[in-house]
Amino acid sequence: MRLFHRSSAAIALFWGLATSRVAGTQVDVQLTGRTLTVGNVSYYVPPLPVSTLLNAGTLWKPRSSELIPFSVIPTSQTVFNEAALEHTVAEWSEKDDVWSESFLTAIHVVSNGASSTPTLSLEASRRVLSIDFVLDSANTRLTKPLPSGPYFLETATGHVYEAYRLYNDENQSFLYGTITDGQGGFQVLPARISGAATETIGVPSRLYFTPTPEKPLAGYRLAVKDIYDVQGLRTGCGNRAFFELYPPKERTAPAIQRLLDGGMVLVGKAKTSQFANGETATGDWVDLHAPYNPRGDGYQDGSSSSTGPGTAAAAYLWLDFAVGSDTGGSMRGPAGVNGVFGNRPSHGAVGLDDVMPLSPELDTAGIFARDAKLWATAGNWWYQNFTTFSQFPTKLIFPTDFFGGSFLESPPAAGTASATFNTFISKLEGFLNTTRTEVSFAGLWNTTKPANTTAATLQDLLSTTYADIISLDQVALVADPFMADYGAVNGGRMPFIDPAPLARWNYSRGLPAGRKEEAIANKTVFMDWFANEVITAGDPETCADAILLYPQSSGRTNYRNRYISPPSAPIGFSSGRIAVHAEVPDMVVPIGEAPYNSTISGKTEFLPVTLSFVTAKGCDLMLFSLFAALQDAGIVTPVVTGSRVFAS
Repeated sequence: MRLFHRSSAAIALFWGLATSRVAGTQVDVQLTGRTLTVGNVSYYVPPLPVSTLLNAGTLWKPRSSELIPFSVIPTSQTVFNEAALEHTVAEWSEKDDVWSESFLTAIHVVSNGASSTPTLSLEASRRVLSIDFVLDSANTRLTKPLPSGPYFLETATGHVYEAYRLYNDENQSFLYGTITDGQGGFQVLPARISGAATETIGVPSRLYFTPTPEKPLAGYRLAVKDIYDVQGLRTGCGNRAFFELYPPKERTAPAIQRLLDGGMVLVGKAKTSQFANGETATGDWVDLHAPYNPRGDGYQDGSSSSTGPGTAAAAYLWLDFAVGSDTGGSMRGPAGVNGVFGNRPSHGAVGLDDVMPLSPELDTAGIFARDAKLWATAGNWWYQNFTTFSQFPTKLIFPTDFFGGSFLESPPAAGTASATFNTFISKLEGFLNTTRTEVSFAGLWNTTKPANTTAATLQDLLSTTYADIISLDQVALVADPFMADYGAVNGGRMPFIDPAPLARWNYSRGLPAGRKEEAIANKTVFMDWFANEVITAGDPETCADAILLYPQSSGRTNYRNRYISPPSAPIGFSSGRIAVHAEVPDMVVPIGEAPYNSTISGKTEFLPVTLSFVTAKGCDLMLFSLFAALQDAGIVTPVVTGSRVFAS
């Protein structure tokens, strides 16, 4: 049944562009669109029409500014009858969250070019579906052809407007919603619906877009971490003073522009922990409120620094992709605890001009997704300088020191996260027709380390390397310029800085001269050793000779209401630092869930179990192809949104 009634369409915002005179002075008043509800669903209507329906005034008695829901239905059939409409309704209802049967108030059936003007035979459907107006292109013509989908028709003028469905950002993942400004850039979405301290996000109909080889990502909705510049928008980097100090950007970061050129639709800027430093929800996040991880009881930490993109990908079915960054784990940590696909690519895979740096020597750009095949489509488009491979290495490196021991000698107990890892790896072995190679990563270093190194262990070599590089780089590239700019316009005052970046910046100011050069030298020793002794590149069939596995998340709790110790510099070496220092890809795949007794809900809840795949530098697309093939084989499964990772 059609739920729309003209009298119930509540206009909540403004419309058009007008000027008025106030006390003899001309004042420009820019009106920015309308919000309304249709069938209890909120929509935003942009101020500019996308087409005009000619002779609209002859079809019904127009009333000023009245909008009616309206569907454009292209067809290749010569006769468009009840069966064709029923098929369209079923297909659109499944595919699109913006369109609903409420948009059958009026329909405009047009030829898609494969046939002449279709003949309409819809008398029964008009009664059943309460269709007020059935229009065809023979008698009513649009001034500009439109793609299929839902629109709003202004009866007084015949103007046709796109429909944006409005959603609440219930997990507080976003800084703000966005909409195109029609000039190659974006503006903050000028619409809001009620919520508990939430932003509003508007999404266009999926029916407006059709992927092509030139735009393989057409219509897929994208959130972008708020360290990437986007034309027309401010970049805040998780700091309120930084957001207010600098004006909207004049160009979009090339990394993001590449995705937009592929057809993605930017729907919002997502929160980052401050200046992309690692922060935990309680205590560290001061300037902004930490986004909520939707998994389990909803009160587990979302990891960082790509917290907003990671939580959004896990929480919202209406979002397809989210871009983050990874310097020391900022993609992989959120992918793990939020139970989504996420990657740290090979260093240099995407240019990072117009992106706030943590450390150019280590920064990378990654993308979150819920489906391995869609993830692969995005990766193949984005990382355009790499080669695609359809065959895969058969050597699987299983570092026993990262998994807590040998699973071959001591199989893990059923029902544990270790058992989940073991079961998945056994399936992977079957798919690749191989068996794992169990090694000690620390032992491998001890037996094959370069003769010219004096470091007895990897901890000796790399313990402060990461902390030294990122803190020295960010102080020079971000902190000092920001402090100077802020002080210059605020009487010498200092801006507020969250505890985590402040601790790292203070650490850097105490380092002796030459420390960065020493850190880069140690990183290079490790990178060369890894490329020569652990995984080598250059195989013409498989790109790399091996894949290394390690646990990314094991379903452990990290409650966001837990008080923690003050932050400090990120000292130490662990499995997550391998890709950082070796400049190789590290890609996270959800493989299971682990139960726990929640102190929040008082019930048994479930948290993600995820596995990291590491291979040689430049072999990213091989891993993307592997995950797509594993999904086709039923070994990898798409994840769902909400408290559980997989559909029950």
